Amino acid sequence: MQFLWKYIDDLIGKGLSLSTLSELMLYAAASFVPLSLPLAILLASLMTFGNLGENFELLALKSAGISLSRIMFPIVILTIIISISAFFFSNNVLPIANLKMRSLIYDIQQERPELQLKEGVFNNGIQNYSIKIGKRDKKTGLLSKLIIYDHTSNRGNVSVTIADSGYMRITPDKKWMVITLFKGYNFSEELPSEKKHHKTDTYPFRRNKFVKEEFNIELVGFGLSHTDENLFKSDFQMMNIKQLKLTSDSFQRTIDSSRVLLVRNLNTSSFYKKSFKPFNKDTVKAVINKSYNTDSIYKMIPQNEKMNAIGFALNSARNLKNYISSENSIYDSNYKRLRKCDIEWHRKFTLSVCCFIFFFIGAPLGAIIRKGGLGMPLVISVIFFVIYYVISITGEKFVRENMVSVMQGMWISSFILLPIGIFLTYKASNDSAILNMDFYVAFLKKIPIINLLLKKNKPE
Repeated sequence: MQFLWKYIDDLIGKGLSLSTLSELMLYAAASFVPLSLPLAILLASLMTFGNLGENFELLALKSAGISLSRIMFPIVILTIIISISAFFFSNNVLPIANLKMRSLIYDIQQERPELQLKEGVFNNGIQNYSIKIGKRDKKTGLLSKLIIYDHTSNRGNVSVTIADSGYMRITPDKKWMVITLFKGYNFSEELPSEKKHHKTDTYPFRRNKFVKEEFNIELVGFGLSHTDENLFKSDFQMMNIKQLKLTSDSFQRTIDSSRVLLVRNLNTSSFYKKSFKPFNKDTVKAVINKSYNTDSIYKMIPQNEKMNAIGFALNSARNLKNYISSENSIYDSNYKRLRKCDIEWHRKFTLSVCCFIFFFIGAPLGAIIRKGGLGMPLVISVIFFVIYYVISITGEKFVRENMVSVMQGMWISSFILLPIGIFLTYKASNDSAILNMDFYVAFLKKIPIINLLLKKNKPE
């Protein structure tokens, strides 16, 4: 639903076929796997072990001498297989799905509707024509007060048609628009008969009156056309691990070479003209014979030479500042793209690890709470997933802002949830009542003050 609302303006009114919409939704569904798969594993493990605990099946297995780790072992193998499959999906399938989805969305965005004319404004949706309508009758489709500028001759507004009313319809093949006009005029400026003309030449003017006129306009660019997918392959989301690694190395080499070039250019004579001498030799000798002091040298320089030296220094400083500012913007741009590339590289692995961690959160949690169905497991799954998602988005934002390293930002959610999974697995293996409300009620009754209050409030 989020995907549909995001692109609703691009999809409505385009006359898209069911096959095109189905293809787009298929690619969109593939792009949502990194979000849905970890949540699905968390919810499935919670419901499975919650049902086992609620029906006392876990208790029966443990009574037979089978530990929780032995019960979980087959599902651990299944989770490992799913995690490995998720990695290959993220590396091989997801880039292709993103590429085809982006290309298809671009084609849909570029497709023009069947002339959705707005009332009271000039519409330039049809190539070489500018059309304005006064009002549109929604029941009959009759258009009133039409003004049509014909720019096919590329000479400006030299041909205009004004009509009292008319109809517009598109042929079934969507290649032509048939325009029927009633009660109007054609105004046009014709070229002189001679090929060569001067500025003083006059242009013939023609005006035609008609009761009914019908003509066709060729519709160029209507209909869905497929763009070359190679135009979008430079996006990092369309690359696999090997391509991301090569792109990252290329950006790193570019950044390193720009640093070397910056240092080299700063040391050239274009910014530090050591040979420049704004004052004469006699002044220099007179100053050198005395004690060497910068202020003394500056005070003894003639006024006109002081102004020349100051002007030269200011120009050099401004040029140096502009050069460093320009190089810094280029460096920041390359470094940001490098971080984005590294983010996508780490994202290929975080999906698999997240699936594995969520299983070790959901399975022991289900064994502890002993509640199946879609009630409590769904609530707990959503809570854990929201925590994971918020931490992941925050870490990725910190990486984009260069506040933390790529490793820290992309793996911080896994580092936080992994200890939680280990803790819950340990508690479930030891039959802990960490989420059993009766355990906390019994614990609170042991406190003297609370026990006394409960006895006073207890009815006789």
